[in-house]
Amino acid sequence: MRKPRVKPNYRRRVLRLRDLDHSKLQILNSLRSPASRRVYEYAIDQFIAWYCSEPRLAFNRIVVVRYRMYLESRGLAANTINQQLAAVRRLAHEAADSGLLSPELAAGITRVKGVKQLGFRSGNWLSADESSRVLQRAYGPHLRAKRDYAMLAILFGCGLRRSELVGLKFDDVQMRQGHWAIVDLVGKGGHIRTVPIPAWAKAALDVWVIASGVATGRIFRAVARQERYGAEESRRTWFGMWSELAPKRQGYCT
Repeated sequence: MRKPRVKPNYRRRVLRLRDLDHSKLQILNSLRSPASRRVYEYAIDQFIAWYCSEPRLAFNRIVVVRYRMYLESRGLAANTINQQLAAVRRLAHEAADSGLLSPELAAGITRVKGVKQLGFRSGNWLSADESSRVLQRAYGPHLRAKRDYAMLAILFGCGLRRSELVGLKFDDVQMRQGHWAIVDLVGKGGHIRTVPIPAWAKAALDVWVIASGVATGRIFRAVARQERYGAEESRRTWFGMWSELAPKRQGYCT
């Protein structure tokens, strides 16, 4: 009796640039959060640049271990390295699902361990006195100063992220049970929460709204030199404002 022939596995071990770009596009399309897409896109681009710089590397566990050693040689933090490796594991999964990589190689890549983190970083944040000094520097009679003061008041008083602050709309600010709040705020990862607004922060917000005349759409707008508001606020404008008002201390003006 003739033995059945086993069909060989023709899946490639060396992924070309177009294969990596295809897997990267599939990953980015599956992410809902713009922040997550931005982080994954940067991490994957970093890996692709390193992967394509080496001659004829197979996409397997040994290569990913070499990439981890390369990241460690750059002196990166443990969280940064683990974040980069998570994107590489996701890239391997997507390549296997698309038929570009064998499941065995993808499983081996997922077994690559991240860097062990000893203890927890204490972080770098403003104290109450430093926050008060930043607000005092932002206060002024001009339209741009009123906008900056209102943005900082909402940021400090409500604890919003940058993307949440610049994307804040008039419909998000509502009165609930006798208190002003930001209702149904969609944050990172699609999480929804309601944030109360302190009275002093709401007063600063009202000063900006009355002075600018903005009534619909996003609350915070770019302000031109002619004291006129223009397009919607962006993260780039926020970085420019923060670099001028933040205390000159390492970690705040980067």
